[in-house]
Amino acid sequence: VQLQASGGGLVQAGGSLRLSCVASGFTFDDHAIGWFRQAPGKEREGVSCISANNGKIYYGDSVKGRFAISSDNAKNTVYLQMNSLKPEDTAVYYCAAKEDYSGRIYVRTSDYDYWGQGTEVTVSS
Repeated sequence: VQLQASGGGLVQAGGSLRLSCVASGFTFDDHAIGWFRQAPGKEREGVSCISANNGKIYYGDSVKGRFAISSDNAKNTVYLQMNSLKPEDTAVYYCAAKEDYSGRIYVRTSDYDYWGQGTEVTVSS
């Protein structure tokens, strides 16, 4: 099982980035995929989640209206489009997978079975 996150980088406030999470080694359609982030000195927090089973979506309050998650099941890939980025979005972003056959959304780090290595996002003011 492998999750490969990419797409991070340095961007100015107000800019955009698109993160990708490519999954392999498991049946993608039977999982929920979540994006989490961890800033220095802070706990890891849930950003967004999508059910690859039924497309149900969750966003954390801090990113609603700015971030958009999507899934390309044919490519075993989940994207996180991040717009109107703010300095407080600076963090290492991780994708994670949770086996699920019901189409549920999962928001806690403890819910997830597999984790990617993280991609760093830095937003300058």
